[in-house]
Amino acid sequence: MVDLKTLKQLIKLMVDNDLTELDIQAEGGPVKLRRNSQGAGVQFVPAAPPAVQAPAVAAPGQLAAAASQAPANEDDGTETLDSPMVGTFYTASSPDAKPFASVGDRVGPDTVVCIVEAMKVFNEIKAETTGTIQKVLVENGQAVEFGQPLFTIKPG
Repeated sequence: MVDLKTLKQLIKLMVDNDLTELDIQAEGGPVKLRRNSQGAGVQFVPAAPPAVQAPAVAAPGQLAAAASQAPANEDDGTETLDSPMVGTFYTASSPDAKPFASVGDRVGPDTVVCIVEAMKVFNEIKAETTGTIQKVLVENGQAVEFGQPLFTIKPG
C-alpha cells in the first residue's frame, strides 16, 4: 500500500497537470487514481497486483503527443507514424471512398493519412511530417493500441 504522503503528491501531480486518470506501479504495489472532469474529488482504486507482468505503459507526458515520430529502422531512414489512441483504424472516410494515403503517396505535416475511431468519435490522424508513405502497417478495420505503428514514412 502507498503511504499517505506519496498519495498526496500523486493527487497534486494530477491536479497540477489536469490529469483525469493515473495508473502507476509503485513500490507498495499498483496505484490507480481517477478524478472526474470537473476536478472535484479523486477516487483511489486499489489495484490487485497482476498475476503476469504486464508490458510497460507510456508515461503521462507521452500521452499528450498526438502522433509520435520515431525511427523505425536506422538502416533505411524511415520513421513510424504511431497511433495516438486506442481504437479502430480506417484507411478512408467510408467503405467506398478512396484511401486517405497509400504506399508511394507524398504527405505533409497536415495531410490526413487515416482515421482512428474511438468511442464513436472519428479522429483524423495527420502525418505530422513531410515524406513518402513506405508501408501501411495496419489492415483497414483493425483494432489498434496506443503507440502502435500505423505507417512507415521516408522523410524528405
